[in-house]
Amino acid sequence: MTESAQRESFIIPGSLKSPLVTRLRNLLWRILSPLPDRPYLTLKYRVIKGEWPNLSEPKTFSEKVQARKLFDRNPLYATLVDKFEAKHHIAERVGDDHVLPAVWVGTDLKSVDWDAIAYPVVVKPTHASGLGRFLYSRADADRLLADDPGPAWLAVDHARYNREWAYSQVPPRIVIEKMLLIDGAVPWDYRLFTFDGVVSHIMIDIREGEKGYSATYSADWQKLPFYDPDYYPLYPGDVPRPASLERMVALAEALGRDLDFARIDLYAGGGEIYVGEITLYPGGGFERFDPPEYDQIVGDKWRQRFYKR
Repeated sequence: MTESAQRESFIIPGSLKSPLVTRLRNLLWRILSPLPDRPYLTLKYRVIKGEWPNLSEPKTFSEKVQARKLFDRNPLYATLVDKFEAKHHIAERVGDDHVLPAVWVGTDLKSVDWDAIAYPVVVKPTHASGLGRFLYSRADADRLLADDPGPAWLAVDHARYNREWAYSQVPPRIVIEKMLLIDGAVPWDYRLFTFDGVVSHIMIDIREGEKGYSATYSADWQKLPFYDPDYYPLYPGDVPRPASLERMVALAEALGRDLDFARIDLYAGGGEIYVGEITLYPGGGFERFDPPEYDQIVGDKWRQRFYKR
């Protein structure tokens, strides 16, 4: 991806698929959309994953994400998936110094005083994933306003598209927050998977030049063999152990406390650690595992505690 393209929008590796396949699948989801949640998710899972899910007695991680969507109604989830409100929860749990400050939240990008913004910043919807813009200057803001993605962002509905219940409780808004740069670049993402407040493994989004890679490590930094082949390709080398690994793990475990599962997404570098977001439905539960048996291995760590309707 060129520097100019990277400045315009987020890199969304999971969307880098055949445009024809994407269009056909989106058409299929629209056709299926009138269905109730359970048959809709069952059919969507079959199309994407190539097998029928066991939703009555879920075993794999992917199946358990679907079960959470169907049955888990923890009221805290509405706060955790809201990219603005989650900042207050994170600050209360681990402190303000791990929160990327928000400089504006609202619904109309044209109402922002763009001359008063301290660039660089990130602009993104509070109620959706994989959407947003990096703004390094007022000129970038002018380009944003020229095509104004705000209405399209506000129309995104994960509760309808992926049946992710928590998003049905979130008012659609847009947030502008400080952009974290390490040595002039957006830092790597560290995605810490926590089960009952214990970090199981860490998936890292690695950026080297214009290329992206993925790697998975244990909480004590032993390389693990699995990844999502539909996301970034597997990193061919060894990822250096982060200097702040112990702090990152402690931070994620503090945020994952009292939750049977949460993925805590962190940015780390230059002695700082910031929480990007708390993820409850990774990839909607449709991501692939390679080798595939790790879907079950990871799923075994998730002891779901909610009541099934």
